[in-house]
Amino acid sequence: MKYFTCAADAEDVNALIKEALQIKNQPLSNAHLGMGKTLGLIFLNPSLRTRFSTQVAAQNLGMQVITMNIEKEGWTLEFKDGSVMDGNASEHIKDAAGAMSQYCDILGIRCFPGLKNKEDDYEEKILSQFLKYCTVPVISLESATRHPLQSLADVMTIAEHRGSKRPKVVLTWAPHIKPLPQAVANSFSEWMSFTDAEFVIAHPEGYELAVSFCGKATLCYNQEEALEGADFVYVKNWSSFHDYGKMPAVRGNWLLNPEKMKRTADAHWMHCLPVRRNLEMPDFCIDHPKSLIQKQAFNRIFSAQVVLEKLLLHKMKAYGREANSFTCHE
Repeated sequence: MKYFTCAADAEDVNALIKEALQIKNQPLSNAHLGMGKTLGLIFLNPSLRTRFSTQVAAQNLGMQVITMNIEKEGWTLEFKDGSVMDGNASEHIKDAAGAMSQYCDILGIRCFPGLKNKEDDYEEKILSQFLKYCTVPVISLESATRHPLQSLADVMTIAEHRGSKRPKVVLTWAPHIKPLPQAVANSFSEWMSFTDAEFVIAHPEGYELAVSFCGKATLCYNQEEALEGADFVYVKNWSSFHDYGKMPAVRGNWLLNPEKMKRTADAHWMHCLPVRRNLEMPDFCIDHPKSLIQKQAFNRIFSAQVVLEKLLLHKMKAYGREANSFTCHE
């Protein structure tokens, strides 16, 4: 693995899930793998779980971590090639990425979409420039269109709790007070396409995701119908893809309630956090005995750790070091 931005960057998604769960059982088994190595975490947007979990994962591998909120603590960056920098930007991404690549062995980048220009966001204007100019492996800590570490943690959590049967997994849209990116919904849908499950996406009309992310999912405009017999219900808001970044009017009530919950097969409840309680998801659902929300958050450590291991091993092989001199999961 040279970099990690989406499910396709994993050679085998199901094998990666198994390795992450093995690491969870022995998180310090490779505590020497990252000795003398530095992880740089670059945030252009807020973070809680991503920041904490990725730092813990790196520390479990013996890595040092540098974290920077670049828009607050660094120079404003210019991302357009060939630009005349006579505006607010003080440094070009080409120069910043070149410098950071000399200080760090791996770089993690978090950058949200602007939700104004669909083409810029879905071409990953910011992340693509980091990938272009960084000379070390790059991990997406969430981008304009995807949140791969979250999605890996999500499918890990489902694997832990699915039992022996093929589960029904429902991703359902939820209300919110402001337009949110499609990144989590896109990414979860993409990762689910690699797993053995009946997958349903439920949302109001006007909130269809980009077709390229939906895979073989069944699309449904009726939440109660979608919830029928569900084993896992993932609740998340997202804004419109087609009427980009907008919040089309919604008919009916899409907030979960006890009657809707009874339609499920005593489902597990999921959300990536942060969640606006009693607006996006009710207290009784978040705090339900079958809620997996905090388990998802905990698995963020091990989704990050397995990816860091893969990138460290790739870099060692690229520099001619013997990977088999380490105890590893690969």
